Amino acid sequence: MTVLVRDLRSEARSDVEGYARVRHRSLPFMLFTADSVAYDLTHAPPEAHQRLLIAEADGEIIGAAQVGFAYDSPRPGQAYVNVYTDPAARLRGAGALLAAVAEEHLAANRAQKLFAWVLDEPGNRGFAERRGYHAGRSAHFLRLDLAHSTLPPREPLPPGVELRTAADFADDPRPLFELDAETMSDEPSEIDHEFTDYDAWLAETWRHPLLSQELTSVAVVDGRPVAFSAARTDGGARYGTVMTGTARGFRGRGLAKLAKNDSLHRARAAGFTEAFTGNDAGNGPMLAINKWFGYEICATEVHYARELG
Repeated sequence: MTVLVRDLRSEARSDVEGYARVRHRSLPFMLFTADSVAYDLTHAPPEAHQRLLIAEADGEIIGAAQVGFAYDSPRPGQAYVNVYTDPAARLRGAGALLAAVAEEHLAANRAQKLFAWVLDEPGNRGFAERRGYHAGRSAHFLRLDLAHSTLPPREPLPPGVELRTAADFADDPRPLFELDAETMSDEPSEIDHEFTDYDAWLAETWRHPLLSQELTSVAVVDGRPVAFSAARTDGGARYGTVMTGTARGFRGRGLAKLAKNDSLHRARAAGFTEAFTGNDAGNGPMLAINKWFGYEICATEVHYARELG
């Protein structure tokens, strides 16, 4: 059986569906759809040099890779290569071929350091370490049984605070961009980001097909968004919060928890049965908040890195 690696064709439905299927089987705690895969590829900025690769065997897609540059990092040459293999098709060489093609592409575009998220399992970690990658930070995936859990009750809003949805900012989402940029800059990460491109944010975040503006809750003070919990859905029963944060001058007041609780209650009322999120393993405050909601850790990833000579 010969394994072949090639670029995903965004216009080919079988490609995007196969890519999404492999990603889902490899990481069932993250939300993907065929439409979101095609959207991510076609809306990636040129400077990201992004490629989505697929590995085929006998006409079946058994592996996938997400490859590109952290174009918004102030440090040049920071790149990522995330490789996924269908669990039912491991040990066929697909992962090694995907990694080799990805690394060659990044090196040709002058990458200086490669980063890869790897599930915290012996086989996956060994794969990365044999390729010269070294372990760094870790992050947890968390799951909440939204259909059967008991959510914390809604609490009275503090004086001067109101709750809105992202949809209420449809005419002018820039205040949400500014809040998102401020909170993202404080996220623990091994790659620094300068989140300054409003047009890129509109394309990659605001107009993303998985974003639910209706389920994204925003705490507002004097007309200004000061805390939020951004929600994504997959068109089925799965819901995820991809970012929850508070503006620096408003932290310590429980506003992010207030926004997330509002979003979770409305997601359950809308029929969603599973809730997912993710946290850096060192982000104690957010992990405590999610534990308060009833989330449980369901998997852990390790961020590996490799310097290129």
